[in-house]
Amino acid sequence: MRVVITGGTGFIGKKLSKALAVKGYQVFSLTRSTRVSDISGVRNVVWDGKSSSGWEEFAEGATAIVNLAGENIASGRWNKAKKNRILSSRLAAGQAVSEAVARAKVRPKVVIQASATGYYGPTGAEPVTEESPAGDSFLAEVAKKWEASTAGVETHGVRRAIVRTGMVLGCGGALSKMIVPFKLGLGSYLGNGHQGVSWVHIDDEVRAIIYLIENKSCKGVYNLSSTHPVTSNKFMETLGQVLDKPVYLRVPAFFLKIILGQMAEEVLLNGQFVLPERLITAGFNFEHLDLKEALSHFID
Repeated sequence: MRVVITGGTGFIGKKLSKALAVKGYQVFSLTRSTRVSDISGVRNVVWDGKSSSGWEEFAEGATAIVNLAGENIASGRWNKAKKNRILSSRLAAGQAVSEAVARAKVRPKVVIQASATGYYGPTGAEPVTEESPAGDSFLAEVAKKWEASTAGVETHGVRRAIVRTGMVLGCGGALSKMIVPFKLGLGSYLGNGHQGVSWVHIDDEVRAIIYLIENKSCKGVYNLSSTHPVTSNKFMETLGQVLDKPVYLRVPAFFLKIILGQMAEEVLLNGQFVLPERLITAGFNFEHLDLKEALSHFID
């Protein structure tokens, strides 16, 4: 059993690689780095981020290719160059996966394509399911093109599942950045705080991806977030409770926009209340449904 992961040394990819290795899979983690993996059963493979050169042999007859690669959307202010990297890195990785599948004499059994709940754009208080339409924001456009980047594998008879992931809670990612000001007593509500936060525990994220790999009937789009999305106000309040820190500041929306520009509006001030209807219907069970319990796993 072999799985190839693009972005395998990232926040989600590293946890997924380890979990797959524990289950007995042979894991090939595609990375720009030449360092050797520190996870038993996982081999790092250097690639250029845009082609199948140097790794297509591992795609041959693979159990799965999981495409997670893409520029971090929350690292710094969005300028034209940053936005181009966010999109182009995702399209290049998708093109590489499609190329590897097309060249394989024995096709991989499934491609798991990463996406994000940003696909839906700002949706207000309305609950969002996989049937909800795409938005028209920058992140929505990125998600649409990201998902489409591997659509061609289906013409080769390869099953494909798309995971639209919410905010992943873990030791890393956005949560680690949020904890710092809270520990300094500067925990804050963001804007009016009514925007939805669709969150998922990293363990459920990984378990769901493996579930989609192993269940042959699973294909198409799956929202990957907890069944209990919350408002931003509730999220910050709960994080403060877990850290035993008061939250009495509120950063106005206009100030966040001045400091972070479009990124603030699309990542911090807009949101969705996303429901994972198709995963539940497919028989997947989330282990972490309570936000306070989930957050407590990552507080030292």
